[in-house]
Amino acid sequence: MDIRLKALAVHLLTATGAVFAMLAMLEAVNEKWDMMFVWLVVAFFVDGIDGPLARRYDVKTNAPLFDGVLLDLIIDYLTYVFIPAYALFASGLLAGWSGWVAIIVITFASAMYFADQRMKTKDNSFQGFPGAWNMAVIVIFATEPNHWVILAAVALLAISMFLPLKFVHPVRTERWRPLTLPIALAWVGFAAWAAWGNFTEVYLANLGLVACSAYLLFAGIAQQMSAKP
Repeated sequence: MDIRLKALAVHLLTATGAVFAMLAMLEAVNEKWDMMFVWLVVAFFVDGIDGPLARRYDVKTNAPLFDGVLLDLIIDYLTYVFIPAYALFASGLLAGWSGWVAIIVITFASAMYFADQRMKTKDNSFQGFPGAWNMAVIVIFATEPNHWVILAAVALLAISMFLPLKFVHPVRTERWRPLTLPIALAWVGFAAWAAWGNFTEVYLANLGLVACSAYLLFAGIAQQMSAKP
């Protein structure tokens, strides 16, 4: 296949994320949270593989009519931010005013973060929590903590988006990648398993999901703390 067609195919692969976002939203409107998260996990997997493919086939040179970065950001906002925020609000885990506070904070802070030119660090990590609310909200669904705990978590994550803290990119951050990448793939598996089981009677899936999420959340900060001066 001609390399220009391969590059175009990468853009088309990225665009499938919009389809998965719509499928997830339709399930969310019907309060079928398990299937909503299944589609979000599929979108997360696609987001994980389209980047390396884009660099391999140099889409900026070979398919320049489409802006892959912009396309990726649009879909990421839908699947990482907008739909998970809606799910948190509509699920009843945050009742009354607390649900409104959560969705306003999540959507507003994430919109500003996605437009922040300082999003990436020199080692291809993220500076600040990368707006991965899909990962945070699925853990909330799996564990169902007290609503005050959920509000505190939302507030802390939103604030951390604009702090000089590193968060690893599972594919592009080279340091610890032999450990980080398998854990990220395990997260996809555990998340799909937990969602497919509707987070009930899938204790091992929920436990694995929480453990993998904790590593992905704190690995970058641990790298900062252990970096040589």
